[in-house]
Amino acid sequence: MEYKRLDPISKRAMYLENVISAVILSVIIATAIIFSAEYIGDLSYFPLMEYAAIAMIALIVLYHSIEPIVFYNRYRYIITDDCIDVRRGVIIIRRTVVPIERVHQVEVTRGPILNAFGLAEVQVTTAGGVAKIQYQKLDEAEEVAERLNALINRMVRVMRNDE
Repeated sequence: MEYKRLDPISKRAMYLENVISAVILSVIIATAIIFSAEYIGDLSYFPLMEYAAIAMIALIVLYHSIEPIVFYNRYRYIITDDCIDVRRGVIIIRRTVVPIERVHQVEVTRGPILNAFGLAEVQVTTAGGVAKIQYQKLDEAEEVAERLNALINRMVRVMRNDE
């Protein structure tokens, strides 16, 4: 078996999520600068604050423009009979390996943005937390959930037979 990659449509969903995030962060920064001007007695510092805000907004826009491409290129996952292995990251690369025997719950979720693109996320709950297989086409997410449930049920039957 080899690692599976994301469908190209997932980049569109990531871009939309990032546009919304960048707009919200930019509005917060701009609002903070505007309202802070009222509380600063010495307005000679105000142009520096404006430049800092513009620089922060530029960095936010730059990061949110590049992040979907890097995330898409680095994201991969594999499901074997023994474990779920997910590799993802932009700046920090994470590898999450979840043994099938530790899985408590498998859930397919879709928020409004993922739903608009026909995508879903598979959340795998363990005692240690939640592992996610993100940006999956809905039918693939359902197949992943069914496969994981089948693996879990098979493992439970084997454990019962061993006792």
